[in-house]
Amino acid sequence: MAIKSGVEPGWQVLRAGIIGLGVLVAACSMPKKAPPAALPPPPTAVTAPKPVPPPEASLNKVALLVPLTGPNAALGESIANAAALAMADLGKPQVQLLKFDTAPGAGEAAAQALAAGAGLILGPLLASDVPAVSAAVAGRPVPILSFSNDAGVAGGDVFVMGFQPGAAIGRVIAYARSRGIERFAALVPQGAYGQRAQLAFVRAVNDAGGRSTAVVSYARDPGKLAAAAAQVTNYDARVRASGKPQIRADGTVARVAGALAPVPFQALMIADSGTAAARFLKPLARFGAAPGQIVILGTELWNNEPGLERVPALKGALYATVADARFNQLAARYRARHGTNPSRLASLGYDAVLLASSLAARWPLGQIFPRSSLLARDGFAGIDGAFRFTSSGVAERALEVDQLGGGTVSPAPSSF
Repeated sequence: MAIKSGVEPGWQVLRAGIIGLGVLVAACSMPKKAPPAALPPPPTAVTAPKPVPPPEASLNKVALLVPLTGPNAALGESIANAAALAMADLGKPQVQLLKFDTAPGAGEAAAQALAAGAGLILGPLLASDVPAVSAAVAGRPVPILSFSNDAGVAGGDVFVMGFQPGAAIGRVIAYARSRGIERFAALVPQGAYGQRAQLAFVRAVNDAGGRSTAVVSYARDPGKLAAAAAQVTNYDARVRASGKPQIRADGTVARVAGALAPVPFQALMIADSGTAAARFLKPLARFGAAPGQIVILGTELWNNEPGLERVPALKGALYATVADARFNQLAARYRARHGTNPSRLASLGYDAVLLASSLAARWPLGQIFPRSSLLARDGFAGIDGAFRFTSSGVAERALEVDQLGGGTVSPAPSSF
């Protein structure tokens, strides 16, 4: 006998419907959840850039050797700061500039520069330091561009950038000769500078077609200046020639005074600083060579003495020098950056950097410096105008002629 379920089939359907409805109701009665917050996108993987090597790693190295301590520190610092200013002005550097102090020892500074990989040396400042630097560089093809004005240290791989007295003397004498002056005399100080100035004077007068009446060397002793002035003006001989002896009736001899003969020259070169030249003015006037009677000629040293414009007796004196217009602009920028005035020699540091940079394209990385490029006939341009090195290694410069109280009377040529 089949046993029947106590639950009717309709109930099962109803029950299923109720259960489904209950689930639906339950679902409807549950609070809605807030939609999940949008997740940020996964971070993009960033590859760390490879370190960029400093630009110096792909540049040839140039060493600047100047005194940064000791008695010449101010001058060396001025040159070094001007060199740094040149590097900044160039924008993208073409060479790496390294600085070394020569005060503890120029040879030691050169050795440090070579150890650092320098292929060109700018400096030293003092001629007395050149032998030590040359000894440190011996056997290596590393040119030395000294800031000295001593042409005697030039030769081989040593080049001299400093202002040469011979060039200034030759330029001003040639100008004076072009203005009709024919007879010249010179006062030169004792020492190496005076010796070089004397040789340059004699050569310049001969080259210009003039005539030298006297060259007198003097000691820088105020008590001896009068003797030098009397000698160069030939005073004693002129006095003897100023009158004829007359025999009186009693047999005594008397000299009849006459007009003192003029000095035998039209222009006098005083190859010294302007301050030293000014000390000669009174003795020279006493012996017949007063301003207005002769033309005083000076040297490149006068360009470092702006106060000479205020010496009335020197008004009209002539001297040759590099042009100052660009240097004055450099000096203004130097003052703005450092708060002090640069030395007039600071331009040597600036121009040396410009020279090295201008030849960088001819200097393959890691190769020896192209020494032959330093002898380019057209030369180089810089703060001090056009310049080039002669075969002897001495800088030849385009100079102007200035007149105290009159400004520039003969401009410097812009090129060779």
